[in-house]
Formats: sequence, C-alpha cells, structure tokens
Amino acid sequence: MKARTKLTVLSAAILAATATTANAAEYEWTFQTSETAGEPQFEMKKAWAENVEQMSQGRISIEILPVNAVVQANQTLQAVQSGILQGHLTDPSYFTGQNPAFGMIGNLVGAWSDPYDFLDYMNNAGGEELYNKLVEPYGVHLIGAAATGLESLPSSRPVRSIDDMKGLKIRAPEGMVYNIFEAAGATPVNLPGSEVYTGLEKGVIDAADYTVFATNQSQGLHDFAPYPMYPGFHSLPMVSVSLNKEIWDGLSDDLKAILETSVDALAYEMVAELKTRDMEAVREARQDPDIEIIDLPAEERVAFRNIAKQEWEEWAGRNEITQEFYDSVVAYLENHNLL
Repeated sequence: MKARTKLTVLSAAILAATATTANAAEYEWTFQTSETAGEPQFEMKKAWAENVEQMSQGRISIEILPVNAVVQANQTLQAVQSGILQGHLTDPSYFTGQNPAFGMIGNLVGAWSDPYDFLDYMNNAGGEELYNKLVEPYGVHLIGAAATGLESLPSSRPVRSIDDMKGLKIRAPEGMVYNIFEAAGATPVNLPGSEVYTGLEKGVIDAADYTVFATNQSQGLHDFAPYPMYPGFHSLPMVSVSLNKEIWDGLSDDLKAILETSVDALAYEMVAELKTRDMEAVREARQDPDIEIIDLPAEERVAFRNIAKQEWEEWAGRNEITQEFYDSVVAYLENHNLL
C-alpha cells in the first residue's frame, strides 16, 4: 500500500473509530517472539500489541508470547502458516534451513552501519516487497520490518583485529553470520540464545553474536566476556512482524493500514530506545575497571566487510530471490555511498 493511501485509509479509520463506541475484539491473535519474557525487546513488542488494540479501538487483540512458549524459535514460520500461531515477531534467519533467502534478508552481515539505513531500504527501496515475495508462498505476510540496532560482540578475550578472531569460539546462529565468522577465522558454535550466558560462564564459547550492548550488560554477560566490541560492526538482524496470509487477506483496508502504521512506529521506537539503553549501559560499563570496551578500527571493519561481501556473492547465486536481494541491496548501498 502506498504511503499516501495508507495515511488516508488510516485517517478515515480513526475518525470512524472515534465516532463509535469500542466493541468486543473482532480478531484475537497470538504472536510469538524470539525473546524471553522481561527482555527490553519483549516489552517493546508487548507495547506494540497494546498500541494496535488502542488504534483499532479494540477490534484487534494480540497476545504476545516469549520464545519457545508454543513452538521453538525456528518453527514459528510453520506455526503461523498452519494457524497454531496467528503471527510472529522474529528474526527470519531462524528459517535459513528452509530457504537461504531468509538468512540473507534477515541479517546481511556487515552491510549496515546504521539501522535507519536498513529501515529506509526495507520501507522505501523495495525490501519489504521482496521479503513478501519470499514469505507469502509459506502462507505468511510481512506487515512490516523492524530492527534491533547493531549488535555488540561480548568476548572473553580481546579482539582488536580480524586476525584476533582466529580460533575464537563464537556463538553464531545458522546461516550467513555463521559462515562469515568462519571465513574470518573464528570457530562458530550454533547455540540458542537461551544458552549464551551459561556458554560464556562455562567457557563453551569465547564470544557471542547475540544482541545489543545494553541487553548483554543487563544479563551479566560482561562478567565472563569483559572485552565487548562496541559499536557493532557485524550483525543487524531484521525483526519480521508477520501475520498469517489468509487472515491478512481477509482484513479491511483500515485495519491493514493500522497494522502497517503501528509496525512503522515500533521499528523507529525500537531503534531509538535500544540506542538510548546502549549509551546508558556503555557509561555504566566504563565505570568498571574490569571491562574494556573495544571499538574495532576502521580498517579492520573494512577487512570484515570485504570478507562478508564475498559471502554475499556466494549466497546470491543460491536462488532467484537471493540474487534479486543481493542486486537490490548493493545498488542501494552504492547509491547512498554506503559501500
């Protein structure tokens, strides 16, 4: 839906809603997330559901559940398709095993230095349409894309160059991020996010591609990984806010506009909130003499991106959508002097 049309439909919906008394919910949905209960991102997603209910004047009610509440994180795509869940808010990289395009679009490692560039690409340069081309055959529709922000990289040993990654046992999810760290000389270990803390504590892993600095700090990861790399340079996971396609197709235009607008708001609020939390957590960490925050030098970031670009090119040839996504993103980055 074009932005102007979306706003027009939404304005009409709000005017109609304010002229009537809220009725019982027409739609009651359950969405599963990829976070545990209590994480900042989980709370933001719960707030999104509350916002949808208010914007729709109670016509839509959404229950937000934490990771593994109904199915495992890598099973929500099928759960939404089959109707076990009505939607999910998750990183598409979990579905890489079903189609490599999920991993490539979900987290094009090394591509983004600013989450706002990623959101601009998804919203305004064809990214969301391309993702729906991928996901709709699975019976799922992308309402909109959000992002967590650039992830930090907590490590139990200092990494000041790409060479320092050699032999580093790093937690990484399956897919592109796993392959790129392997190409950089690290030893990736595929652990679920719920095992990152114990993995670092017990020395099963040396470092973790996990989440943003503030969450790592609040969860105590820096007690065992006191050399966090920040600002991030590697992962910027997409958050896919998606609904069962049959349900989506049956919605009125005003409810579609409300959902799309609510996800746009969530996306920018999430980036801003997590960045604020990161800055506060960095100030706190710098007061601890046992924590050394490492900002990877610019030339080392370029070296990592060059390794990543080779992996992008390899993945591009895997199918029609990976090639289309590669061509689209590279054109965007070049046009915006980001590559």
